Amino acid sequence: FEFDRSTGKLKELQTVTEGNSPGFLALSPDKRFLYSIYGRGTGTDGNGAVMSFKIDPVTGFLTKLNEQSGEGKGPAHISIDPKGRYAYVSNYGDGTLTVLPINKDGSLAKASDHIKHTGSSIVVGRQEGPHIHSVIPSQDGKFIYVSDLGIDKIMIYEVQAGGKLTPAVIPFVQNTPGSGPRHFAIHPNGNFGYSAEEISSTVASFRINSVTGALSPLQRLTMLPEGFTEVSHAADIHFSPDGKFLYASNRGHESLVIYSVDPASGKMTLVGHENTGGKHPRNFMIDKKGEYVLIANRDTDNIVVFKRDEKTGKLTRTGEQVTVPGVIALVLYDK
Repeated sequence: FEFDRSTGKLKELQTVTEGNSPGFLALSPDKRFLYSIYGRGTGTDGNGAVMSFKIDPVTGFLTKLNEQSGEGKGPAHISIDPKGRYAYVSNYGDGTLTVLPINKDGSLAKASDHIKHTGSSIVVGRQEGPHIHSVIPSQDGKFIYVSDLGIDKIMIYEVQAGGKLTPAVIPFVQNTPGSGPRHFAIHPNGNFGYSAEEISSTVASFRINSVTGALSPLQRLTMLPEGFTEVSHAADIHFSPDGKFLYASNRGHESLVIYSVDPASGKMTLVGHENTGGKHPRNFMIDKKGEYVLIANRDTDNIVVFKRDEKTGKLTRTGEQVTVPGVIALVLYDK
């Protein structure tokens, strides 16, 4: 889609029909390439796949470069090293993490490392084994933070030359049993990390040690309004560009929770909730100027556009929405 910033309107441009069940998306740091996970690629190994695409800077159109196996089942997330060296693939189905080096032309090389987690936790039916849901690199690319819903841990790895991973000096932080860490957001100042905990619908915050990468627990708040008792699960989490506000999505309550964040202490304070205009908001994005928020509601097949008040952090629907079947991921190519 083309996004008109002056009107907040979306115009469909292209549909790319590659692979089966496209999922999470990530841009290269220089915005020249897009990477997507697929539940099943064109290969025959039965694993998920990752595809690379070149972005035409004038038209925004995508041209496929190549495809690699994600070397795991049920891929859930992809992220790109801030220096553009590697793609990190989180395989929820079998609890594995795959590192794919990125070539100079934006294409993907074969895996340089593949790690399988072990363990379990207390929630029957959800935590009998590891389920890696996301990998988020530190701002300097030295460490990665791996949220494992199945074992209630955020594992911490140090990134070595050639795309090899080694456990950090303090190799993990233990989340509250039964919480199910899903996605992770790092404050723009690099000092704090925030975990969206899927099963318990909470956000847990941590102080980040920039030398060791270690996480020290700070605070834990519910994502749901007082008195809400229906089933709901946390999903995505993002900061506003200025770091003053943190947003996270509730699937069930069908909302974004909004917190203000003190950049000195990392402390969160509840601002409120905004209905997402649909059901199952699995993913959302904030544009780099902080003016707009676009929310992907999977079960109602719609992307809903909101204007954001930069002073209060609150959101207002613009009235614009578009239909995308089963939409689960958004990124904004914004030069």
